[in-house]
Amino acid sequence: MGFKPVPAAIALAIGLLIGFVIPVPEGVAPNAWHLLALFVATIAAIIGKAMPIGALSILAMALVALTGVTSDKPSVAIADALSSFANPLIWLIGVAIMISRALIKTGLGARIGYGFVAIFGKRTLGIGYALALSELTIAPVTPSNTARGGAIMHPIMRAIAGSFDSDPKDGTQGRIGKYLALVNYHANPITSAMFITATAPNPLIVKLVAEATGARISISWGMWALAMLLPGLAAIALMPLVLYWLFPPEIKSTPDAAQFARGKLAERGPLHRGEKVMLGVFALLLLLWAGVPEMIFGSRWAVDSTTTAFIGLGVLLLTGVLDWEDVLKEKSAWDTIVWFSALVMMATYLNKLGLIAWFSASIEHGIGRLGLDWVGASALLLLAYLYAHYLFASTTAHITAMFAAFYGTGIALGAPALPFALLMAAASNIMMTLTHYATGTSPVIFGSGYTTLGEWWKAGFVMSLVLIGVWLVVGGAWWKLLGYW
Repeated sequence: MGFKPVPAAIALAIGLLIGFVIPVPEGVAPNAWHLLALFVATIAAIIGKAMPIGALSILAMALVALTGVTSDKPSVAIADALSSFANPLIWLIGVAIMISRALIKTGLGARIGYGFVAIFGKRTLGIGYALALSELTIAPVTPSNTARGGAIMHPIMRAIAGSFDSDPKDGTQGRIGKYLALVNYHANPITSAMFITATAPNPLIVKLVAEATGARISISWGMWALAMLLPGLAAIALMPLVLYWLFPPEIKSTPDAAQFARGKLAERGPLHRGEKVMLGVFALLLLLWAGVPEMIFGSRWAVDSTTTAFIGLGVLLLTGVLDWEDVLKEKSAWDTIVWFSALVMMATYLNKLGLIAWFSASIEHGIGRLGLDWVGASALLLLAYLYAHYLFASTTAHITAMFAAFYGTGIALGAPALPFALLMAAASNIMMTLTHYATGTSPVIFGSGYTTLGEWWKAGFVMSLVLIGVWLVVGGAWWKLLGYW
């Protein structure tokens, strides 16, 4: 059987209940309400893991076309269902995931990680900072936060913990492994928040913000990176310290860690050709994404972010660092393109059909009755949005389901549009801290057994408070200095 019967039945029941039992509210078009039923059923199926998310997305697109919720004409309905495959932001993430494969294939990602440990690894706290800085270094070109935190950084972290005989199987995780595993994980949400290309859902946020503001606010790669720079660096500076205080490792001094890392680097030898090419592509991507040629030579030298990603992938293919088989085997990239297209398509048409505006107005009316000013109302929206992630096992599902309505409500209540967008974007990544199922990286690191469930949730809640506080205080002051509000 290609699906799990119980979660599938629950998702189907939710969809039928919304679509055919609950009356269509006043002010909502019937086809918008039926699309909502399909959308909520899809989100419920994703949360319940009734099928792989890509398979669910194929079904969702088929149902959107079949039911004609976007158009009575079958040819138009299927064109609408497939419309998001032409969205450049979706291809930006898909192609960037393919590029990140070269970090793993060439070993450059591991070399960067061991390089930081060799520099900072004389104390356990220093190793924590080395892991965080390694994450930060590779984040701009690894939009799979699971690949970055789980496939690149986690093996390095486990190797270092193992070199100090810290292993959950032996009950010695408290020596150093528990602390390093938590740092390994909590660096992931911070670096994900710092770049559009650091996790797959970020471009969706850019799109939803543009739609909510009538394209008045269009967040570029460079604007996002600049806005998140200072709060992100402040968060990276605080996170290892907070976790060190919460879960102090038994081993504080680790002079052997730096030597261990140097040994790993020696095994790798000097930079080989593939790593040099990857470094060059890395630099090229950052220069073009940051708009450096445009700043120096004028607007005629501007390069679209998605075009930049295709250029980077093209260079890797031309030089043989990646071959076409590598691209074809990068299942997560093709999977992301499919499910991302389906969810973006449904979210887009919910907005076009007026459902999001109606929902935002309903929330606005409810909060308005509390008598709060825009500061209090925005804070309530932000916290409700952030901690609703306890109910989600997918950041994409959460963002798709809630971001547009909550952001639109905040603007309607008087929140400054750009700073509130940036805070909501930060919260969309900070929410990864909360649970052991919050994002794809969570089960990888939690599953390695270094922490108990209680320790994981405690660390997640504390870090969520710390990080949202950093973005409110440091981010707010930084954005004021940048003239964003």
